[in-house]
Amino acid sequence: MHKQGIRDVAQLAGVSISTVSRAFTRPDLVSPKTREKVMTAANQLDFNISRSATALKSGQTFRVALLMNQEVTSWFNAQVFAGLESVLHAQGYDISLFQHIDDAKNRESFFTDLPVLRNVDAVFVASFAIEPEEVDALRRTRVPIIGINTPNIDAFDASVCIDDEGGMFKAAQHMINLGHKRIVYTCSAPEESLVSSIDARGRGFVRACTAAAEKDPDLHWKVLSVPRGRDFADSALAAVLSEEEFPDAICCQMDMMAIPLMLKMQRHGYYTPRDYSIIGFDDANYADTVDLTTMRQDPYAMGASAARKGLALLHGEELKEAHSVIEPRLILRGTDARRNPDQPLVRG
Repeated sequence: MHKQGIRDVAQLAGVSISTVSRAFTRPDLVSPKTREKVMTAANQLDFNISRSATALKSGQTFRVALLMNQEVTSWFNAQVFAGLESVLHAQGYDISLFQHIDDAKNRESFFTDLPVLRNVDAVFVASFAIEPEEVDALRRTRVPIIGINTPNIDAFDASVCIDDEGGMFKAAQHMINLGHKRIVYTCSAPEESLVSSIDARGRGFVRACTAAAEKDPDLHWKVLSVPRGRDFADSALAAVLSEEEFPDAICCQMDMMAIPLMLKMQRHGYYTPRDYSIIGFDDANYADTVDLTTMRQDPYAMGASAARKGLALLHGEELKEAHSVIEPRLILRGTDARRNPDQPLVRG
């Protein structure tokens, strides 16, 4: 039986052979109507272009690497992946995941092997800083390096980030403006071997409270750092309840700490916003369900934006804005309220 080739597809679709090739390898250069004609003809003839042959001809693998410091199942990483996929899939690219880069062995293996293998067209790094020697390793691959919410943007050809520090500064300032006097910040302890973007949120809290306390001697604040891991919400609960004076406001590093914390607090007789105000960060899953006031970010949109920047760099285009910073937005719901002026500053 005659195996149908690209010439047969071109003839059936009524287009040139080069148009068929572009429809498969560079769909952005072909109109949707023309590409639909090509794909319909290709399906009828059971034809596809060999990816390996295309890679040999173009020097591209049509694969990108995505480096994550945690599992892809985490809310942020899942949204980033979906955003990248929404843009890259249509352009014929696969995404290779490299998870747990915070593990020293995994980290060393990746940055040692990748420059030798050179088996990706671009590298995306999500939410953690890369060291100078790791930057050098990535540079040797001679592919675009794009950061997604990464602390050291100078290491990347392009980046899309949120202002983590500024976002938590606004969250703490919101609690201060509500008149709260005993404010704590609950967070996971930083990873020793990894600088994560989320660590900047603590700096925003400290900056806001330090400035406010200079003007108001009745304002007291504290950072409650707890071990990372599955029990971090229980650890945060124990830390809050161990305070000599129960706080009237809690700023949480992320919604996935704020939500279980407020639910667990109810078992001990503390209800929000009656007894305290609480604010999260992310506007992640279930934040609206529990009516959590929070700072919103959109990692899906960040992933899609990063993908578009990566494609532009792969096509040799100059970026109008290589590095973008997005401001988190305060989402007011039902877990914050003005401090009761009759509430004593100290118990008893």
